[in-house]
Amino acid sequence: ANVYIDCHCHISSGEFDKQFFVFLFQAGLLAVLAVAEHFGEFEKIIDLSKRFQGFIFPCLGVHPVQEDLDAALPIIEKYKDQLVGIGEVGLDFTPRFVSGDKDKENQRQVLIRQVEIAKQLELPVNVHSRSAGRPTIHLLKELGVQNALLHAFDGKTAVAMDGVRAGFYFSIPPSIIRSEQQKLVKCLPLENICLETDSPALGPEKQVRNEPQNIRVSAEFVAKVKGVSVERVMEVTTENALRLFPKLRTKIRL
Repeated sequence: ANVYIDCHCHISSGEFDKQFFVFLFQAGLLAVLAVAEHFGEFEKIIDLSKRFQGFIFPCLGVHPVQEDLDAALPIIEKYKDQLVGIGEVGLDFTPRFVSGDKDKENQRQVLIRQVEIAKQLELPVNVHSRSAGRPTIHLLKELGVQNALLHAFDGKTAVAMDGVRAGFYFSIPPSIIRSEQQKLVKCLPLENICLETDSPALGPEKQVRNEPQNIRVSAEFVAKVKGVSVERVMEVTTENALRLFPKLRTKIRL
């Protein structure tokens, strides 16, 4: 049986309709982790996780460029027992979002507060780190984070290896087949790799809606680079995801 776990997916996106969800069940997935970017999505994610219990799992958090953490916190508190992770949280230092040190510091504070929540709830963090690989990993280590998934990591391999030494995991999206980050897959141990789609973004083809069934594209690429079978990649990445998100073990409909 195909037992992929999509560790980072924007399943609450308006791009997905009812028909899509019927199809999703046939896509060869064991579980989908639904991440949020802003608190406006929280209720929809919780609703989807209830409708597709044991299959769609909620991670609530505020993306670095959103400014609504205060509004988000009570909702995280309300649903804390249902969450498998806090995310998507992190730093985004692309020039579009950051014009100086003040912006970077604001983002750091938002991340710090959410890491504190994750620690209190004993949950892993699902992390975005665009153009901020080094500062993100540095901050996570400084804060004593033990369980982190760095999604679609765009930093240097040396920085990623620093994350590996800290025990962090890295999830690989289908866009890897057209990405400059292919060397990342080469250097990461399979024991630190998870799979993701980041649907509807980061698909195998540019500008084409990505979907969770494309997770196999990630698996096939990792298998090719590592010189192992797709089945082996599936097995190890699923085990990694279950280790990183332990609440999945008790809730997945196996």
